[in-house]
Amino acid sequence: MTPETATATRYVYDFEEGNRGKKDLLGGKGANLSEMTNLGLPVPPGFTITTEACRIYMETGGFPDGLMDEVATHVASLEDKMGKRLGDPSNPLLVSVRSGAKFSMPGMMDTVLNLGMNDQSLKGLIEQSGNERFAYDAYRRFIQMFGKIVMGVPGEDFERLIEDRKHRAGVTEDTDLGVEDLKELVTSFKALVQEKTGTTFPDDPTEQLRLAIEAVFKSWGGERAKIYRRQNRIPDSLGTGVNVQAIVFGNLGDDSGTGVAFTRDASTGVKAYLAEYLPNAQGEDVVSGARTPLQLDSLKESDPASYSKLTGIMAQLEDHYRDMCDIEFTVEKGKLWMLQTRIGKRTAAAAVKIAVDLQGEGAISKEEAVLRVDPASLDQLLHPQFDPSAGIEVVARGLNASPGAAVGAAVFDAKTAEKRAAEGEKVILVRPMTEPEDVGGMYAAQGILTSRGGKTSHAAVVARGAGKPCVCGAEALKIDLDRREFTVGPHRVVEGDIVAINGNTGEIALGEVPLVEPELSEDLLKILGWADDIRRLKVRANADTPEDAAKGREFGAEGIGLARTEHMFLGDRLPIVRRMILASTPDEEQSALDELLEVQRDDFAGIFTAMSGLPVTIRLLDPPLHEFLPSSKELELQIQSLEIYRSVATSASKHFHWEHTDIPLDSPSATNSIADEIALKKGLLESVTRLEESNPMLGMRGVRLGIVKPGLYGMQVRAIIEAAVQVKTAGKEPVIEIMIPLVAVREEFDMMKREALAIIDEVFARSGQKIDYLIGTMIELPRAALTAGDLAETAEFFSFGTNDLTQTAFGFSRDDIEGKFLPRYLERGILKVNPFESIDQAGVGRLLEIASKDGRGTRADLKLGICGEHGGDPSSVEFCHSVGLDYVSCSPFRVPVARLAAAQAVLKERDTAGSDTR
Repeated sequence: MTPETATATRYVYDFEEGNRGKKDLLGGKGANLSEMTNLGLPVPPGFTITTEACRIYMETGGFPDGLMDEVATHVASLEDKMGKRLGDPSNPLLVSVRSGAKFSMPGMMDTVLNLGMNDQSLKGLIEQSGNERFAYDAYRRFIQMFGKIVMGVPGEDFERLIEDRKHRAGVTEDTDLGVEDLKELVTSFKALVQEKTGTTFPDDPTEQLRLAIEAVFKSWGGERAKIYRRQNRIPDSLGTGVNVQAIVFGNLGDDSGTGVAFTRDASTGVKAYLAEYLPNAQGEDVVSGARTPLQLDSLKESDPASYSKLTGIMAQLEDHYRDMCDIEFTVEKGKLWMLQTRIGKRTAAAAVKIAVDLQGEGAISKEEAVLRVDPASLDQLLHPQFDPSAGIEVVARGLNASPGAAVGAAVFDAKTAEKRAAEGEKVILVRPMTEPEDVGGMYAAQGILTSRGGKTSHAAVVARGAGKPCVCGAEALKIDLDRREFTVGPHRVVEGDIVAINGNTGEIALGEVPLVEPELSEDLLKILGWADDIRRLKVRANADTPEDAAKGREFGAEGIGLARTEHMFLGDRLPIVRRMILASTPDEEQSALDELLEVQRDDFAGIFTAMSGLPVTIRLLDPPLHEFLPSSKELELQIQSLEIYRSVATSASKHFHWEHTDIPLDSPSATNSIADEIALKKGLLESVTRLEESNPMLGMRGVRLGIVKPGLYGMQVRAIIEAAVQVKTAGKEPVIEIMIPLVAVREEFDMMKREALAIIDEVFARSGQKIDYLIGTMIELPRAALTAGDLAETAEFFSFGTNDLTQTAFGFSRDDIEGKFLPRYLERGILKVNPFESIDQAGVGRLLEIASKDGRGTRADLKLGICGEHGGDPSSVEFCHSVGLDYVSCSPFRVPVARLAAAQAVLKERDTAGSDTR
């Protein structure tokens, strides 16, 4: 930084100089303190050090040039306003030093109170207050807080000294300690600081202030603050302001106190004060929970004048901010002071109710009401949750892979889950990781818990699509499938024991946990209705069954953007699929395809019926065929076990019967000997080994299957069209979109399209029916995106499969990175967000833009949509709106999230356009 720049830049502003519009510069707390000051409210005077100063500190490790000179000037101004001086032995000024970022981060950064205390100012404080106990209490509080936050002395060391002193004094509460007790604590606290740091406690108020400012800057880079920012997607680059404010005391006696108040109930949104008050206390006593606060009515009884003024100010602030406000206040000897206000944090249910109520009261418009609700928070309202009032012991945490909470008996395989669920029992499927053959059990279970895998693993994707709570990657769980149990810490959970999972937080608990069931309130329906009137983007659901389709429609889906046919090949259809894969002759293969045709036709007919009049995009088979077979490792273990037992059987008795053993394998049929079973499994192993690939994600899958295995895609197209004809004959209106996946080269698409057209024409000719349809492709490879103009010559729609497009653009394996290196990338800021949760706009997003522009350059009416998991992510929805897509598609339970996010994208775009013209 040059001297000229340093001279020209201001880093400190008095409260009178700011306003709530300067949050970028002053942080939220400083901007709101300025706003209240300029409203004429009783705010203790002070000043704010800007976020720019913090950014420079974080970049250089030191204060900006001239910062402390500016601070000294503003301290002198503050002293003049208060008629007191920092460190003055006769009339001392004490200040608080608090953080305040642009976005509220409650409890994530540091605060120092009573700064300016030393042995000299202690005397002045005693003289000022006439209360020796109060003065020593303020002094010990300052040493304790400053010692912990600024000098790094463990907080529990101070607490131990306090507990020891209370024990010796024969009291239980801090407030019962006498003057002599507090004097001793001041002495012992200073000795503790000397012992732990090797330095004496600083007496100079100017040095105290410098160190406190530095501590607040450092707290911006603290671990808890970084975690909070990552969780809430707050940029690390913003920095925090530092607010230096004259202290007012709520601990001067029974006519003093401190409190926190919300102008409406932050849990329910009801228009009623939610407030707590603690007499004879300072602010940290309320926040820390060291003492149990009273309801605000206690202030009404003890000090009706202050109560009346406070409630009047609360109403004034809510009217001014046109939103629910969170307020901190102190009463000092009967005089009310306002220490802070901000837009209050609230639950999703409260956010919806407050927005609707404020619109009804005329305070805000419908558009503003739509903007007041965080779309991502709606997940809380659409799934069961742990009862927040219940005492829950969390034994482990995993990744919050699919929202909602579930409680049930732990089971360790899919078949057991299906069996026990069919008998009416609620179960949680517990697996190291899930595979396609587990889907029946996943659908039957209340929730899924895995010890491996990430948010885009098989378990997570299937769970989200099915609306099932899921916690993945809970590595603390040691799962033993043979013993049918898992251990976590000192706990052992055997099959049948009750477990609970929270897919919103990743929490795992043992035993029955009460749940709160969701409901679509009238207020939420009203907000979503307003959003529908505003948004341009259509919202579809990803659905593979008629039940999923119906659920999507219930939540407002305007079609199906992705029906994954591979999910229809699981469960009781899996043996047919395996016969098709392992067929040794064309006749055997055709026989299996004919059976699949029947069941696929029924599947599609059910979906077309549920979505009558709305478009249904059906993706032809995508995953590699080996995913429908047992793994080679599993087969090798089974063969080894069979050979061991054959040896045992031979040596024990020629009459050895397989069913007399406890081997956890499929029992051989009555007509097969163990040797026959071994031969069968070896043959299967040979086929599996032949089909397995080193990198199956880039191997024999998608359109490549259709080309290499003739008849497979043809069977699916026939099933789709015959189902559509059947549904239309029944008086419904099927709207068909056939999607060919993983196309990289136009010739691949054209070959499959020609095959599809021949079958479609044949079915129409035979039935005498004709139905409109589209044939398009899934853009999930960079080459497809970059040659989209060519593909659009024959493809009638593009659906962006952003899960695979992200994998292929980054070269990431989504099943591996979340447990290996993604956390480190996020911690170090290499990636700002998980690219599988929110679209990487600079890279993957650029591919979307290129494909959209080039595709429509060739075919102006090309329909564009997105069907990856990003379709339910609010920031990704906003990006899709900006690119000009026609629709987004997501799991049924995220449809309301996408509807709201799509409306907010329009409103933000309007606001940006308006700003550009002003």
